Amino acid sequence: MKELGHEMNESTIIQCDNTSTIKLYKNLVFHGRCKHIGVRFHFLRDLVNEGEISLEHCGTEEQVADVFTKALKREVFEKMRSRLGVCSVKDKLNLEDQV
Repeated sequence: MKELGHEMNESTIIQCDNTSTIKLYKNLVFHGRCKHIGVRFHFLRDLVNEGEISLEHCGTEEQVADVFTKALKREVFEKMRSRLGVCSVKDKLNLEDQV
């Protein structure tokens, strides 16, 4: 973030719906079983150890990023869209009519 001109006072929170990922970075005993994961895992573990990021568990039904990566039911899509602060085109047109 510094490279983009933003000063960070705390670590960036990354919400993850995969509990195995969180357990893996916390417990090095599993490292021998997962050497095939390679560079990406070690990069994330190093960032966590340096305090740059922190991983938090987030239930699958609350994973907002799914709106970008999965086909969702309309209700779930609208809920996630709302959580992102994005309104529908219809809502936007209604707001403009009121002004």
